[in-house]
Amino acid sequence: MKKGHQVTMKEIAKKLGVSVSTVSRALKDSPELHPDTKKRIVEMATSMNYQYNLLAQSLRISRSKVLGVIVPELTSHFFSSNISGIQDTAYKRGYNIMICQSNESFEQEKANLKTLVSSQVDGLLISLSRETKSYEHLQELYDREIPFIMFDRVTEEIPVSKVTVDDAHGAYLAVNHLLQQGCRKIAYFSGPTDLYISKKRKEGYLEALQEFGIPETESRVYVTDLTEEMNRKVTMEMLAEGDRPDAIFAMIDPLAIDVMIVLKENGIKIPQDIALAGFTNNPTSAVVEPSLTTISQPGYEMGQLAANHLLDQLDEIVPDDPQSFILLTTLVERNSSQKSTTA
Repeated sequence: MKKGHQVTMKEIAKKLGVSVSTVSRALKDSPELHPDTKKRIVEMATSMNYQYNLLAQSLRISRSKVLGVIVPELTSHFFSSNISGIQDTAYKRGYNIMICQSNESFEQEKANLKTLVSSQVDGLLISLSRETKSYEHLQELYDREIPFIMFDRVTEEIPVSKVTVDDAHGAYLAVNHLLQQGCRKIAYFSGPTDLYISKKRKEGYLEALQEFGIPETESRVYVTDLTEEMNRKVTMEMLAEGDRPDAIFAMIDPLAIDVMIVLKENGIKIPQDIALAGFTNNPTSAVVEPSLTTISQPGYEMGQLAANHLLDQLDEIVPDDPQSFILLTTLVERNSSQKSTTA
């Protein structure tokens, strides 16, 4: 252990194989715990030279009544829906929120985190940028016992509560729909492979293919950084290949729309030549031509759930132990995938 390192309740909990909330209750001499359990925890805390964090305790007592929120972008309909759910929930429970956007930048995400922590917010709600591939900044937050929850874009490497949609099943629904339309050569346009949602949506894509007897070796995966420039480049590269797909499932709607524009510019008919489906159900997906088949996800409800759970942790209504909340998605069928009706 490094010199000067301050032992945390999380470290004590890990040593004993108990939850952080159990350690917290033992150190507060809670009557709810068995005396032997309390004795074992107190002895371990003493042996590890644990020092009760009076500053953290005082901050919990004299709260700022502010939650910090970090999202990749504010212009996205989905993230603005998240923020609306967070804000409405926080307001009803007597809190305000401070919002920062990372602009999909890892460095900006770290800077946002420092700003919000220095502003003494009571807790944080974080959705990761597409550049985030290492998590030392989140590990430091966790080690300092600053409460936070992750939503939508998360990592499984930090043991905190997370709120996501059923990304794999949503992707499965979209690809299964394309297969039902008679498509067999279906491409998956993915974001950065380190993104949690990229991985999960690929899982659903592959599951649907395998269910129809199409082996993974016949899958077609194209990776982009989700910028318009790269989306166009990857689409052009796909079109230059000899064996074009007959359908494309794009990880998010903005990517699907960028793909759609390139296909139309190159005389590709949608859905007759290539069917197309996205994921998110952005408002623009209903007004593009042809209208985009997509997966609807409950952004507002995600924000509500994340905020309520964080506030419940702060109020000690629920334990600090990490929980995973997964919200359902639904298929929205539109013209971009309706091959069977345009044949």
